[in-house]
Amino acid sequence: QLQASGGGLVQAGDSLRLSCAASGRTFSTSVMGWFCQAPGKEREFVAAISGNGFLASYADSVRGRFTISRDNAKNTLYLQMNSLKPEDTAVYYCAGSTSLLWARNSRPTSYNYWGQGTLVTVSS
Repeated sequence: QLQASGGGLVQAGDSLRLSCAASGRTFSTSVMGWFCQAPGKEREFVAAISGNGFLASYADSVRGRFTISRDNAKNTLYLQMNSLKPEDTAVYYCAGSTSLLWARNSRPTSYNYWGQGTLVTVSS
C-alpha cells in the first residue's frame, strides 16, 4: 500500500516536497511514479524512478523544476517541487509497479498499485 502526503496551499514560486510511504517488501524492486490529475482532466504523468534510483524520467512540463527521489531503506518516495506554478494545481498520486518496462514508465496503466493522492494548490 502507498500513502501520499505533503500537499498543501502555496503561492506561485514556492516549493513543496511530497512523500509517499510504502508498506510491503516490494518497494525497492518497484519502479515508482508520480502522476497528477487536475479537475476535469485526465491523470497525467509527472515523473518516474527506477527501483535502484539510477534512472529517472520527467514530463516536459516539470523537467528542471521537480525532482523525484527515493529512500529504499525507509520505503519512501519523494517529489521535490520547486518554482511551482498555478498550472501545477492538481491531486498528486504515487504509484508503483513490480513489472513495468522502463520504456512505458509514463503510462498510468503500467502501474499496478496506487496511493490515495494529496492535493497541491498553487495560487497566483
